Amino acid sequence: MIDGTSLPLLGAETPLRADAVRNRALLLEAAARLAAERGAGALTMETVAAAAGVGKGTVSRRFGDRNGLLQALLDHTEQVFQQSFLSGPPPLGPDADPATRLRAFGPALLHHEHAQHDLYLAAEPAGGRKFTVPPHRLRHTHVAALVRAVLPDADAELLAHTLLSTVDVVLVDHLVRVHGFSLERIEAGWHDLLDRLTRG
Repeated sequence: MIDGTSLPLLGAETPLRADAVRNRALLLEAAARLAAERGAGALTMETVAAAAGVGKGTVSRRFGDRNGLLQALLDHTEQVFQQSFLSGPPPLGPDADPATRLRAFGPALLHHEHAQHDLYLAAEPAGGRKFTVPPHRLRHTHVAALVRAVLPDADAELLAHTLLSTVDVVLVDHLVRVHGFSLERIEAGWHDLLDRLTRG
């Protein structure tokens, strides 16, 4: 299905005890403050622990590793974005037809990640982990479902990876910084690729 009923939000945590909730909020507040002051690339488990006045082990128990901490910082904005395409209004949400949703999804993802590209780049998983983190899995499942509805004869899973790669945050950062691309050019590329795929 391509509505919100069969694609649960990925990345949401199980309920925590009250003291764990307070500790998590304290750590995330410290991490957000450090990211704003020094940039997300400078965040480490040690600096966050020191800023929050706790031991490094407390940070590790709460978030696992640095990537877990960065993903937690992204959690709120990520869930807002997920809700926009799972249950939000057209053109992203389920009341629009699949072709319209697919056309809108790439630019929406592009602008969403660009707004916090420093944090997304810092949280980028290494190697194969990139494709297993919950937000990426949800995006791929969503795009594959839309592709399957629009192009029933296509290899939807492979084509979804191809489409998502064109708005990948690392590639976009490279194109913008090194080659001087505008976001509008990358967005137009998404639309052009879809037009060529669906023209037949």
